[in-house]
Amino acid sequence: MQLSPKIENFVLHCGEMGSRWGFNRTIGQMVGLLVINEKPLTANEIAEALKISRGNVSMGIKELQSWQLVKVHHIPGDRKEYYSPNGSIWDLANRVFEERRKREIDPTLTLLRDQILDSANSPEEKYAQEQMQSIHDLLETVTKWSAELQRLTPEQLQSLMKLGSSVSKVIDLKDKLLRKS
Repeated sequence: MQLSPKIENFVLHCGEMGSRWGFNRTIGQMVGLLVINEKPLTANEIAEALKISRGNVSMGIKELQSWQLVKVHHIPGDRKEYYSPNGSIWDLANRVFEERRKREIDPTLTLLRDQILDSANSPEEKYAQEQMQSIHDLLETVTKWSAELQRLTPEQLQSLMKLGSSVSKVIDLKDKLLRKS
């Protein structure tokens, strides 16, 4: 499978972005390749397109399945497995956000809760606990907010995003009205 320069450029960029999404470069490339292909691809097609080993593809597919980002297709009469994205771009983004929350935010919140519940033994620990409480509260707020965003339909989320700076104007107006009362 030969990629056009435009598609190859996109796939390579997805690989570079992979580390920012919580994947390695190869898995990022695999996501990019699967997302922009209209038809499901076999492991051999993925290996050929990305110029990587079949074993590397197998490990990548397992990782993508653990993130629930790919689904397997079987074609009657064909023994090969075919892979495609497990849902729309919005579905994939939600799964990445959810998995990163589980892998990164939840353990941090657990650690912070444990540290905050312990009694402080010194003024330094008291100050540290106050800072940890602030971090905890911020992460809790962001987690609740992101959970609310994940409940929105893609259309609702796009509408919210289009509001952009208008949201801050509404908040400023609300603050002004509350100050006057």
